[in-house]
Amino acid sequence: MSIAATKTNKMPNKIKVNGVILVDKPQGMTSQQVVSKVKYLFKSPNHDSKKAGHTGTLDPMATGLLPICLGEATKFSHYQLDADKSYQATILLGSQTDTGDADGQIVAQEDIPSFDAARLEEVAQQFLGAQQQIPPMYSALKKDGKKLYEYARAGIEIDRPPRDIVIKAIDLTELDAKQLQLTVTCSKGTYVRVLAEDIAKVLGTLGHLTALRRVQVGDFHIDAAIALADLETLALDGRQAHLLPVDACINLEAELALTAEQCARVQMGQRLNVIEQLTDDLRSYISAAVEQQHSHDENSVAQQNGDDGKGDDRQGNSEALLPYEIPVDIRLVDEQGQFIGLGAVSLNGRLQPKKLIQL
Repeated sequence: MSIAATKTNKMPNKIKVNGVILVDKPQGMTSQQVVSKVKYLFKSPNHDSKKAGHTGTLDPMATGLLPICLGEATKFSHYQLDADKSYQATILLGSQTDTGDADGQIVAQEDIPSFDAARLEEVAQQFLGAQQQIPPMYSALKKDGKKLYEYARAGIEIDRPPRDIVIKAIDLTELDAKQLQLTVTCSKGTYVRVLAEDIAKVLGTLGHLTALRRVQVGDFHIDAAIALADLETLALDGRQAHLLPVDACINLEAELALTAEQCARVQMGQRLNVIEQLTDDLRSYISAAVEQQHSHDENSVAQQNGDDGKGDDRQGNSEALLPYEIPVDIRLVDEQGQFIGLGAVSLNGRLQPKKLIQL
């Protein structure tokens, strides 16, 4: 290899694009197609935007809020994957499609009974709270490494166990004699298509979605999102101005400031003793989180044992730890207040680094 060739092959380091951008997803695109487009829009000869991902899939027919994490922000996307989500949807009554939405083929039809606002309120209240929902066949859930919609397209029906969901808020409004507007806030894993079908059944008919728009994910709201077409018209500097910080997805309040020496040590994966840095407020935060975890573990054990307090002696996640040893996630910052990542700290002062950013 010649010297000239060696020099030519050496490429300068690119600046990694880090942060979260809230995109108003257009109809007709998959969530992954939007991610690919955003990666392209933040790419330049000097910028690397290869690492990116969204925080929860939207159907191609759906529009609305799609938070996209770039670079180091992808390490914390799970906080929004687990967050509650809010939707506005239109239900067309009288017909059912194979997909549960307007992208599918009509497979059954029924008459639509009359209803009024009082009846809609009564129906809505039936769906409020904790319940179980069977995922649709036309979904990206996998069985034996194959997506369910691939089985569905081949005419194969797969048994799907019900999943626990929670409807936090729900409202039904009549648009006309055939259409309802559904506004719902729900836990992760809820299929609004299935909810719409179930609502129609309770009303005594069939139904499917003709429109679906996500308006909120956790603390992120559609009002703060930018349309993909508008993002494309901006210069790179303008696009970067829409980036939220790397830690925008994290909903933890507690944080611990580390010295420069401590920052260097946690970056190497070392545990620290920070007992003298635990303030009263931070101790109270950890204690409350430990108590919440303890209650959650007790409930899990009760459910496993049939809610009768009998059965085996299985414990929760913290079975081998004493209360002062149980770690609680907190934000870590340096002496200048700059976010450096997440750690887990316990009341005995032990700090374990978890996910740290590399900028």
